[in-house]
This record gives sequence, structure tokens and C-alpha cells, in this order.
Amino acid sequence: MPQTFATLSEFRALLEAAPNQDAAAVSGAQERNGMLTKPPGALGRLEDLAIWYAGWRGDAKPTMEAPQVIVFAGNHGVTAQGVSAFPAEVTEQMVLNFQHGGAAINQLSKAFGAKMDVHALRLETPTQDFTQSEAMSEAECVAALKAGWDAVDETADVVVTGEMGIGNTTSAAAIGAALFGGDAGDWVGRGTGVDGAGLANKTRVVAEGLARHTPCDPLEALQRLGGRELAAMAGAIASARAKRIPVILDGFICTAAAAVLEKTVPGSLDHTVAGHLSAEGAHANMLDALGKEPLLSLGLRLGEGSGAALALGVLKGAIACHSGMATFAEAGVSDS
Repeated sequence: MPQTFATLSEFRALLEAAPNQDAAAVSGAQERNGMLTKPPGALGRLEDLAIWYAGWRGDAKPTMEAPQVIVFAGNHGVTAQGVSAFPAEVTEQMVLNFQHGGAAINQLSKAFGAKMDVHALRLETPTQDFTQSEAMSEAECVAALKAGWDAVDETADVVVTGEMGIGNTTSAAAIGAALFGGDAGDWVGRGTGVDGAGLANKTRVVAEGLARHTPCDPLEALQRLGGRELAAMAGAIASARAKRIPVILDGFICTAAAAVLEKTVPGSLDHTVAGHLSAEGAHANMLDALGKEPLLSLGLRLGEGSGAALALGVLKGAIACHSGMATFAEAGVSDS
């Protein structure tokens, strides 16, 4: 099937046709795990993580040598409603910081040997204010999905998607409510640090967006309530699945983008794990709804892909133990 799309319907068809794990690699990894020089289950979730990774890489004894971190940036028209503690200009300023290597995500990518790419998505043209109209036309949403799809390096062996976009926790909250139900207040958090009045205003804005645009299907929710960077993350996560590349999800905004895929075609996130639990309150509810248990919980709320990049270390450790440890037979150790 061609790996291209021109409409949301064609993108949905690609999700439906996505490949699954390599069953033989999973079986081989499970067998190897049972022979390693350790008591059964002694490495806890690291064992499951290594087997999961092996299945998607199609190798019972995999390595992780080419991680890719992709940061997408977009501007949101809804910032005109005063939903953020920072002005929209900060998005472009932070993109320059990423490009010059000065942000937290640059340091974490470097620490874990990840190639880092930055994609600024039409920052000069913010999405529309979703309280007044659809955030994006279908063509604009498809273009952002394609930008994400094309950003994934087919030689990568694990992908992290991150974001930068003033106002994007507002979009993520609206998408969360549209996908999973509940009131606006159940999904809205303080984002970059709005005060009590700011939180009330942000909740009002999300409620107005939901009243205007729901009910709608998940991809329509992305189009009507999302942003270009959210759509690009969704496109990149879907592209990684098509290439059988495992993905580590970041925080609230990334998870909202990913949830669109899962709600469109159940099982679309089987190639992903949750890197961490964000301090943005509704993230825990979203992960619970998706059945994802985070690898880390460190009170992070930066975005940029930072929590997921940090979790690269956990995945690397899991793979190193699985593929590098000796079996009982190799070590000459009795297993009984």
C-alpha cells in the first residue's frame, strides 16, 4: 500500500493497514529472557520493555544505536484568548534556542546519543482561534500530518516526538475532552503557569471550543481543536508504526496527539510506551484511558520531548541487559 495520503480518510486507511509486531522475534526474545543469568522476573518492567522492543525491531537480540528526537513547533490562534502566561513570540524564540543547542531537549538528546531534528511549521501563520472557527482546514491538518510522517528517519531504531507551541496545552485539553468525554475543567491545567484567573479563562475557552466543534470523530477533533505541531506528532508516530520503529511518548501534549490515533484505529499505539508522567494533572487520566503505564514520574512539565528523551536511558538499559547478558549456558552457571 502506498505510504502517502492526501485526505484524512486516506490517513485513516494507512492506520488501518499498519503492520504489527514480529511474532517470531517476540517468541525468541521471550525464550532468551528465560535463559539469562538472573532469577525469573528479577529485572521487572525492563524485561517486558526489551521484549516489546525486540518485537517491533524484528530481532530477538536487538540493539539501540540510532534514536531520533523530533521537535515540532507551531503557533496557535487561540492564544488571542489569553490562555498562556507567555506570548506567542516565545515559540519562535525557543525554536532558535533548539537550533542553537541551548534547550533542555538538546542536552538530553546529546546525553543519550539521539539525533535531534527541529521542524517549525508555518510559525508566521498561526492556526485559527478554535472558539471562532476550525483551528485548521482539512488540507492544513493533512499538511501537518505529512510533515510529521516525512520527518521520521527510516534508519532510526526508536523515535521520540516533542513539541513547542505557546497555547498548546489548551489544544491538548480540548482534544482530551473531545476524545474521552468529561467537562473542560477535567482536562485543563496550568500549562506554562497561569494563575487562578488564567485557569478559569482557559477552562472557558476549552468549553467554548467543545461546544462549537463536538461531537466529532478523532481526526476531526485534531483538525478542529488541535495545532500543527500536534498533528505533526500524530503523523510521525503513525509513520514510525509503518516503519516498525518503536516510539516513546512524551507528556500531556504528545499523548493527546497520540490518542487521536488510538481512538481512530484501536491498537495504533501498540508500538509506543509512555516515557513519563507529566505534572500536568490530566496526563494521568489520559494515560489510564490509553492503558499506558509511564516509565518515569519526576514532576516534569517542560514538554519538548524531554521526559521521553530521558526515558531513552531506561529503554537503553533494558536492551543492554537483554542482549548483552550471558545465558546460564554461556556463563557456565547452573540455573537450578
